[in-house]
Amino acid sequence: MNLTRRDMLLYSTSLAALSAAPSAWADTSAAPTAPTAASIQDYGIGDPNAKVQIVEYLSFTCPHCEHFHADVYPTLKSEYIDKGLVRLIYHEVYFDRYGLWGAMLARCGGEMRYIGIVDMLYNKQIEWAGNSDPTVAVDQLKKIGLIAGISNAEADKCLQDQAMAKALVAHYQANLAKDYDKAHPFHGTPSFIINGVRYDNMAWSDMKKIIDDDLAKA
Repeated sequence: MNLTRRDMLLYSTSLAALSAAPSAWADTSAAPTAPTAASIQDYGIGDPNAKVQIVEYLSFTCPHCEHFHADVYPTLKSEYIDKGLVRLIYHEVYFDRYGLWGAMLARCGGEMRYIGIVDMLYNKQIEWAGNSDPTVAVDQLKKIGLIAGISNAEADKCLQDQAMAKALVAHYQANLAKDYDKAHPFHGTPSFIINGVRYDNMAWSDMKKIIDDDLAKA
């Protein structure tokens, strides 16, 4: 699928916004080996061989995603993920620069700390994503990083990585192009692909039924 005009606008505005970050932490230095879209990994939680595979398209600044994470995810995790029945895979979406920065921080700790940082990004969403001052938002993100064991210097390096920012946006676009098209448009976050079938945001009772039906078929 060709990238839509909206995708191209998102790409340009996300990178332009990152480049326009406060000079105190904006850095144009290039990484020795620049990451590419193909090198970006989608992280997840649960048994990779689980009978039900759920892809969640999420934004770290999306209030509906925060509600899903607070109200639905704990039950999904305890009743299905922790029992090896479901694997949840995150596909990040960047509607704004804050969401991109949140993803860059989450990935700063590597796969082992990613899920824990995602939890904190949602639990403290109002403190960083709800702040209109980008400098304060970055400071709040760095506080989350410190709790996760990421020093301010390490967080600065991650947030300044322009090559990573470009690779993440390109990877996001590639995911959308693979999973959605004109016949199956992307409607926003959170959206789910459960065992290959696309769904918009839904109540837990509806998701539970889909999961149970798929487990019964397996």
